[in-house]
Amino acid sequence: MNIDHLIKAGIVLAGAGLLQACSTGSSTRVSAIPPMSAQVAAAYAGPSSLTSGSVNAVSNPDYASVVDDGYALPAIPSDKIDPKYLRQQVSYPEGSQYEPGTVVVDTPNRFLYIIEPGGMAMRYGIGVGAAGFSWSGDAYVNSKQHWPKWHPPGEMIDRKPELEKYRNGGMEPGLTNPLGARALYLFQGGRDTLFRIHGTPEWWTIGTAASSGCIRMMNQDVIDVYERVPRNAKVIVKQGQERLAQR
Repeated sequence: MNIDHLIKAGIVLAGAGLLQACSTGSSTRVSAIPPMSAQVAAAYAGPSSLTSGSVNAVSNPDYASVVDDGYALPAIPSDKIDPKYLRQQVSYPEGSQYEPGTVVVDTPNRFLYIIEPGGMAMRYGIGVGAAGFSWSGDAYVNSKQHWPKWHPPGEMIDRKPELEKYRNGGMEPGLTNPLGARALYLFQGGRDTLFRIHGTPEWWTIGTAASSGCIRMMNQDVIDVYERVPRNAKVIVKQGQERLAQR
């Protein structure tokens, strides 16, 4: 996606997608941001084939519109998403080998679990980008960020000179920032894995393998995960044999 589709102040031209990628750094918390404009809402509308009717229609209260740290997150049309990818408590007997509070990222099946006692778990749908297939194993949440800045990796900037303006200071938080409303930064042995769990307004990519990024979640879901998962929580990342489709 060309960065020309993104314009300052977090507004997206109607029908444009978002550039998804993992961050190279941490961020800052912000507040008192003006509400979303009608143009920003277009970023949440999804492909035209998915958005007949109002994008504000929501059948599941977990995905209703919400004002978060001054940002007006729109409702997600949950009736247009495969129900298995919606937030729900499920039986997860294989999670009994982990301590409650452990996060399990099941990359091939597009799920993130938070382990609960008694063989149960909270399950969320995820989208997986190329960077999401690059790492597996045990990690921990080193830091959690509200409305993070996006620091594109240097190699991405080298490929896309239009991103040069973000090399030093990063892209400011906002409704169209590729990291969404929250980001969890995973470390292993004191070192950054460069693996992130983060939000996205592109709800229609949940359950898919997209072209870039780490592990993306619907913004309402990543906010819920942020509240449930403390710093230093253990994270298990599982990979399959899958590869991204050729483009």
